[in-house]
Amino acid sequence: MENNFFISNDKRLLNVYAIKHFIADEYWSDGRIVEDVEKTILNSYCFGMYTLENEQVGFARVVTDYIYFGYFMDFIIFTKFQGKGYGKKLVAHMLKDDVIKSLKTVALKTKDAHSFYQRFGFKKIGDSPIWMSIDKQNLR
Repeated sequence: MENNFFISNDKRLLNVYAIKHFIADEYWSDGRIVEDVEKTILNSYCFGMYTLENEQVGFARVVTDYIYFGYFMDFIIFTKFQGKGYGKKLVAHMLKDDVIKSLKTVALKTKDAHSFYQRFGFKKIGDSPIWMSIDKQNLR
């Protein structure tokens, strides 16, 4: 897998219909339609992961103010690519991205992937069963 993919922030490469259809089957989808997905992409900092033949492998978006806070959302690896380490590569890439790296706090919600995100430094927030974050902000 080492050299058979690339990650891009170019939203024009995203397969919006594939993203929408994948998300539609997830517990967090809340009935999104294609227009909703298009609008969320337009208003977010996005990452697409692709094979060298430009087939989309995965997608993630971050809602951010570009200084203090980023909220990781809609992190997906398409079914045929799952279990091959692509998710780990995508999260690692995101956390090394200059925009994300500069944020004071990045957060996400997950119902079932806590151990996956913990390996990247995310920690549970208080007693919440779903919220996790990496918080670099020093509040004195």
